Amino acid sequence: MDVFLPVLFFSWIMYFWETYLSKRQHKMYEAVQALPKELTSVIDSKTFEKSRVYAIDKSNYEFWNGLFGQVIMTTVLWFGGLPFVWDLSGAILDKVGLDENNEIVHSLVFALLGNIFSLIIDLPWKFYYTFVVEEKHGFNKMTVGFFFKDLIKKTLVYEAINLPIMSLIIYIVKSGGDYFFIYAWLMVFIISMILLHIYPEYIAPLFDKYTPLPEGDLKKKIEELADSLDYPLKKLYVVEGSKRSSHSNAYMYGFHKNKRIVLFDTLLEDYTPVTRTESMKDTSDTDETGKDSKTEDGHDKEKKKIGCNTEEVVAVLGHELGHWYYSHMVKNLVIIQLNIFLMFFVFGKLMNLRQLYVGFGFSDFQPILIRLYVVFSFIFSPFNEIMSFVMNVLSRRFEFQADEFAVNLGKREQLKTALLKLFKDNLAFPVADWLYSTRHFSHPPLLERLRGMDDVKQKSE
Repeated sequence: MDVFLPVLFFSWIMYFWETYLSKRQHKMYEAVQALPKELTSVIDSKTFEKSRVYAIDKSNYEFWNGLFGQVIMTTVLWFGGLPFVWDLSGAILDKVGLDENNEIVHSLVFALLGNIFSLIIDLPWKFYYTFVVEEKHGFNKMTVGFFFKDLIKKTLVYEAINLPIMSLIIYIVKSGGDYFFIYAWLMVFIISMILLHIYPEYIAPLFDKYTPLPEGDLKKKIEELADSLDYPLKKLYVVEGSKRSSHSNAYMYGFHKNKRIVLFDTLLEDYTPVTRTESMKDTSDTDETGKDSKTEDGHDKEKKKIGCNTEEVVAVLGHELGHWYYSHMVKNLVIIQLNIFLMFFVFGKLMNLRQLYVGFGFSDFQPILIRLYVVFSFIFSPFNEIMSFVMNVLSRRFEFQADEFAVNLGKREQLKTALLKLFKDNLAFPVADWLYSTRHFSHPPLLERLRGMDDVKQKSE
């Protein structure tokens, strides 16, 4: 039986389901206009209103962007876009004197053309989001030149990583025999382990500047916290994320006894980039992104203090160290790898079912790449939805555990104020529809986390 129409029908069912959830959350943005009482000590009504408007603008953007993406996907599939690009790839190879019957090379050209198409149709949306939505609410720090330079660099790095991996998978599927799924999974596992190490060390610095955290009270207290928990901290970095956005973050990475912590400069209340020179301060009226730092009447723009103080940053890292203490990253890694193994195994059972690919325009020849795309993107779609829900539930549980860990370190008040400041700085809306939150939020809503920390404190007293 041709599965093309059922697959397409299910994709629209899922689209309408996601749209329904988003509509519920959008109504929440419009309906909740009063600041929750738990937040009145940190967030003023004006900031709360800004976060509400920001959430509405993002929701509107996501609706139209989602509709556009669904229509494009349906159009491409319905009018035979996949076989058209496959034939075009073969024609290009033939024109440059290469063998179009070499499936791996043919697949690479096909993937490259598809990625270029996606890049082109997504570009106006990315540009609008950055320079209209984010700009309107004061988060964008990029110039147009920086935006395009960053986009080109990301695209080149993505292709440099993705295309060789794709070639290996196709080769393994074609030549691995009945047990190819074991070899494919093993290859993906090894590459993912390598990327987990080399990405933050060698790839991420291609996009943002990483500098060692300067000596001072913050570094001393972070190191003391790590020592008290036997966390093998080797390096502390600050990433200059403020060149592209004022959103904040922090993360840890590294294997075994070689751990690193990275703090975004926007997370640190009093951090000043060490690369800023006195001459820049004295002679330039523009910020580091090239944007005018003065208003039209010549006065300096208001410098809004953002980020967390030393004790709050340490509390945030106490939470992150809770993830390490409970081995949350390892547990997630095990689940993900088991899921990948299972999917490759099931793919092995489905890959030779010709009827899965006929409706997509491949009746005579079914390339391995097309089989992978159809099975992983469409046939596995119901399973992927279930896994996404399960992983969100697990992630939220992990977040509560990490919060409890920080509370038990005596950092409840500092973590609460840090979360409140970060929500304020990022204009995050603190109220969520329960069904939308259950499906989409990997972190519990702010108010739930605050109440959860209070419950931990009460139990310990």
